Amino acid sequence: MRRAAVKVSAVLEEASRLVAPGVRTLDIDRAVEERIEREGAKPAFKGYRNYPNASCISVNDVVVHGIPSATHVLKDGDIVSIDVGLCYDGYFGDVAATFAVGELKPELRRLVDVTMRCLQKGIKKAQPGAKLGDISHAIQKYVERAGYGIVRDFVGHGIGRQLHDSPEVPNFGKPHRGPALEPGMVLAIEPMTTLGHYSLRVDSDGWTARTKDGEPSAHFEHMVMVGKDGPEQLTTHPLAEG
Repeated sequence: MRRAAVKVSAVLEEASRLVAPGVRTLDIDRAVEERIEREGAKPAFKGYRNYPNASCISVNDVVVHGIPSATHVLKDGDIVSIDVGLCYDGYFGDVAATFAVGELKPELRRLVDVTMRCLQKGIKKAQPGAKLGDISHAIQKYVERAGYGIVRDFVGHGIGRQLHDSPEVPNFGKPHRGPALEPGMVLAIEPMTTLGHYSLRVDSDGWTARTKDGEPSAHFEHMVMVGKDGPEQLTTHPLAEG
């Protein structure tokens, strides 16, 4: 699991270097797939439930599952979430981060920063003997105190020999509820926040999930192991952590 996490983090690092005004999202996806292959791994997303690409690239009001396109060109002031997954030696790696395209408006910069920090709040609660709801509540509390919406329609998940394993990891909920966290569990914790309301709609392609009100969204994800002495973050993002 650690090797898969290191490899998927390297893929995200490479993708992040391509984020710039004028770049097509499909070109980023192609670089992702090539890097996954160089890592000796296989894309986890491509072909999963017939998803067509190696990465999900979600721009502005798209929350998750944005399909890379030859016609979608990044523009100055956009925010773009890149979510990548791979399978290495039978184990899955999954990581995501939201990046600035050029100069961001202050309200978008704050949305991205709060989302990055709320992930760290959730990670700190991945303690042995704690409950899954402790992670969920910490994320929700931090995001809503900042004045943003926390997405309900999509959640984090367990990960290992399956990309999406149990348990589900909601980004909202009450503390001291849900399954107990045990050493050795690996969770993909991935808060998704919105500048406006958290209600979503899915495009006719069956994948692209965007905010109903058209307001921007941010998304970060880490793989985290519940260790005997506390959480161990397995993946890294190519930017400073909150």
